[in-house]
Amino acid sequence: VRTICSSVSRPVNVMARPGFTVADLAMAGVKRISLGPWLTNFAYGMLETAAREIQQDGTFGFTRAAMPFGKLQALFREGKEQD
Repeated sequence: VRTICSSVSRPVNVMARPGFTVADLAMAGVKRISLGPWLTNFAYGMLETAAREIQQDGTFGFTRAAMPFGKLQALFREGKEQD
């Protein structure tokens, strides 16, 4: 990545991948990091994990990792205040 960034005069965009960090890519000269479908794929993966737990175990342990409702509501309020 560093070689490409130093070899071209245009900004370089990199797709996020395991093993890369924001800091490493910035030091290499990357100007933009794309997430592509990663956040959506992650969210659907967590939905699948939760559904499997309910279906296979009959438990709801996945809820421990959920964002608290108040925090979620605060995020939506912050977004409205910026409009």
